[in-house]
Amino acid sequence: MRTITVNVSEPVYEEFQQFARKKDRKTSELIREAMELYRQQHMGRRTSLRDRQPASVGGPIQPVTPDDDLLGDMLDDARN
Repeated sequence: MRTITVNVSEPVYEEFQQFARKKDRKTSELIREAMELYRQQHMGRRTSLRDRQPASVGGPIQPVTPDDDLLGDMLDDARN
């Protein structure tokens, strides 16, 4: 584990100290947990589209026929 120096306002640090005392824990533990939570929520591993499960969005709005140009519809392209 690496030791770092972080500057925080007195009121914020006092609040961490008070909460740590109530929970019978060290202030440094709470700060480490807060940093880890931030890391997970904001810096965590970004998943690839390959890692994601497909989501159902329902069925087609209208029936699709073999003559439909779906790519043109998706691109809003007039290919007639």
